[in-house]
Amino acid sequence: DSVLEGPCFCSSAIGLCMAPIRVDVVERAISEVLTGARAKPRKFLESVELQFSFRDYDVQRDKRFSGSIDLPNRARPNLKVCILGNAQHCEEAARLGISFRSVEDLRKLHRNKKLVKRLLKSYHHFLASQDLITHIPRLLGPGAGIRKFPSVVSLTDDLEAKVAEIQSSVKFQLRKALNLAVAVGTVSMSSGELRSNCLLAINFLVSLLKNYWNNVKRVHMKSTMGKPVVIFK
Repeated sequence: DSVLEGPCFCSSAIGLCMAPIRVDVVERAISEVLTGARAKPRKFLESVELQFSFRDYDVQRDKRFSGSIDLPNRARPNLKVCILGNAQHCEEAARLGISFRSVEDLRKLHRNKKLVKRLLKSYHHFLASQDLITHIPRLLGPGAGIRKFPSVVSLTDDLEAKVAEIQSSVKFQLRKALNLAVAVGTVSMSSGELRSNCLLAINFLVSLLKNYWNNVKRVHMKSTMGKPVVIFK
């Protein structure tokens, strides 16, 4: 029988890899989600997400898990990334069609809180040249961008690869509720790409749980506007 694929991330390899979820069930769910999305196309690109419900987990006493993983295919291609760059990075970003702001562009904001806030709200993530990173607070003002403080990019880094990495990364974080949803792709992706992303994402999440699959109550898959499809209960 087919079982969950992908590398194991927990110390108990048997506990994780003997997964009670079948690959063929995941594949059928992907087919159903994509068929539904294509039968009723939307004016925007729908995400495909996994929805998890947990059991036997006390969010007050048990440690709330948190972890990130880079999926094989871009899970969030619509994630807007902006480069705060030196001359070289701005030139490279322009060539690649990636949004960027130069030092001069940032200076023109004059540390105006409204203008800085508008810039920060326009993007989901920022990258900053290594030689500029320490100057960001001075250029944008104290406290600016604390929630979205830029990731560092060096002169030897591949900007296109960096952006792809950000758009491929997903984060799992349990808060107060015993459920969690995370985007693992879009309806424009192939079944194979979604399959790879889904299996790795599920496998990784289970590795974060205290009792692995014993803490999983239910798993659904759905597109943004589509109906949820059960893949585990």
